[in-house]
Amino acid sequence: MAILKKIKASTLMETLVATVIIIIVFVLSSMILNNVFSNSIKNNTQIIESHLNELQYLYLNEKLMIPYSETLSTWEITIDKYEFKKNRIIKFEAINTANNKSISRTSYETK
Repeated sequence: MAILKKIKASTLMETLVATVIIIIVFVLSSMILNNVFSNSIKNNTQIIESHLNELQYLYLNEKLMIPYSETLSTWEITIDKYEFKKNRIIKFEAINTANNKSISRTSYETK
């Protein structure tokens, strides 16, 4: 018959402490990841930048009348024309009404 050896086991209190520590680590990491993902979604301006590129293309091909204004979800888009020292300045600007974030592009033309 095999000789039975006594195996040292952990106590209930040690197991509970280890479980609580693991749960705390998982909760903190999930909160951090949630914050990172929500910030990346809020700061994603790819759609509006793509739309501004499209508007610039339309203007360059004379398919867009200036002054121009439109609303795209929470973005207010305006295109204006300015004159400055024999140069024509076309300003493409998009302002987010929810958080006041602004994206602008400028095109310069000579007369």
